Order: sequence, then C-alpha cells, then structure tokens
Amino acid sequence: MVSGDAASSERMMTPELMVTGEAIALEVLPASPGSRILSGIIDYALYGAGMLITLVTAATAGGRIFPNVSEALASALVALAFFGWMVVAPLTVEVLTRGRSAGRMVTGSRIVRDDGGAVRLRHCLVRALVGVVEIWMLAGIPAVAACVVTRRGKRLGDLLAGTYAVRDRNGAADAPPILMPPELADWAAGADLRALPGHLALAARTFLQRASSMQPQARARLALQLAAQAEPYVAPPPPPNTHPERFLAAILAARRDREFMLEIRDRRLEDQARAALQALPHEVAVPAASPRH
Repeated sequence: MVSGDAASSERMMTPELMVTGEAIALEVLPASPGSRILSGIIDYALYGAGMLITLVTAATAGGRIFPNVSEALASALVALAFFGWMVVAPLTVEVLTRGRSAGRMVTGSRIVRDDGGAVRLRHCLVRALVGVVEIWMLAGIPAVAACVVTRRGKRLGDLLAGTYAVRDRNGAADAPPILMPPELADWAAGADLRALPGHLALAARTFLQRASSMQPQARARLALQLAAQAEPYVAPPPPPNTHPERFLAAILAARRDREFMLEIRDRRLEDQARAALQALPHEVAVPAASPRH
C-alpha cells in the first residue's frame, strides 16, 4: 500500500520529480554505454584542451613575466594546473549543473544517485578523484570496460560513489495524452479521486505512456500492482472485471480534467477580483463629461 498526502495535486508536482521504487524503471532509464563513452570523450577532450592551453600559456608568458622562477615553483604550478583540470573542473561542473556536463548535454544524459535522487558534493568528489586514475592515468580503459560489463553502465567512480547515468531526454514529454475509456466515463464522472496521492498518479501516468514499449508479462504485472495501489484511494470502486490499464487511464483522465476545470475557475476568479479592484468604489458615480463650447 502506498501512503501519501491526501491533499496532493498534480498541479503541485514539479517537473524534476523522480519516482522511486519500482517506478524508477519507468521514469528513469539508464544511459547506454555508447552514450556514456561519447559524453566522456567530449568532456575529457575539453578538459584536456583546457589543460594544454593553460600549460602552453604559462610556459610562454611565464618565462617572460617571471624569468627567474625556480624549478620547484614551476613544478608546483604545473601540478596545480593538472589538479585544476583533472579534479576541480569536473567537480565544479557536476556540482553546479546537478550531474550534467557538456558531453552529457550533447548525449541527453545526467548523473544521479542509485536511488534516483540528485548527486551531491561527495558523490561528485568521489567520481572526480577516481577519474584521475581510471580515465587520466589509464586512458579510460577501466572506465570503458566497467561501462560495458555493469548492469547500469557504471564506471569505477560510479560504483564507489553510488551513482549512474540516466537518460535526460526519454520522450515522456512527447507521449500522447491519456484518453478516457468510454465504458468508464460515467463511473469516473462520479468517483471521488481527491485522496489519490500525487506520486502514485505520476507513476501510473508514466506507466501508461510507456506501456507499449514494455514486455507483455512485465506490463501486465505492473498494471495490476499500480491498479491495486490506486483502488483504495478511489470511491466507489470501478465496475467488476475492469481492465487495470483502463482503470488507471480513467482515473488519470478524470483527475486531469478536474484539475483543468479548477484552473479555469481559479483564473476566472482572479479576473473578477482584478476587475473589482480596478472599478470605482460603491455608489461613486462616474463624472459626466463636460459639454464642449
């Protein structure tokens, strides 16, 4: 049984919401090893180019500005440049973009935690430090091998940090709208759906949008599970022998239509309140226009 806030509403959901539990397989799809390798090539090529430009610029301009610099100081500055582009740059990019990077923007992916949540500083730090060894020092060979053999396409840094890459463009936004099953329209019109939790409605909607791409057995099993979780929050129950997917489609379509009507009502009330504020006070007559002479 899924517990949730009875007052939740789909209008209160944020687009960043990620469904945990079994619905993760619906809402979050792991990035393929090919896209991970491509994004890594783009990212570390940019970091490598930045490092090369920094070293060449320092060697060219540094000798002219500081001609008597010691060898120890020069070595320290070179080590600092390597550390900056190997660790600080990837760490800063991932923290500020919440798991994104230039390569992942190109391939449409993002780094998340194993539970589907956003990565934090410690996850990014572990990934950046391990990347010094598995990517910079070993030419990325261990990272590529790990991406190919692990279930979610993880590299060694992901295994230690508890993260993996997911597809950020999964086509959910382009899915067709959910339609009301005709045989359930009358029942849904009188059903009480106010107690249906928002996260459960989101999981059911994501399932229906992607049901056609699932295996038949997994599709039937997940439909039964979601329908069983949603039925206690709906009164009266659906007619006997109602197909689970059509039951989910009916409650989601009715919920969407009711939310739409509430939104129209709220906007109408806002327009009326705005018009009342702009009107003159009660019993104040509009001054008549003075006659022209």
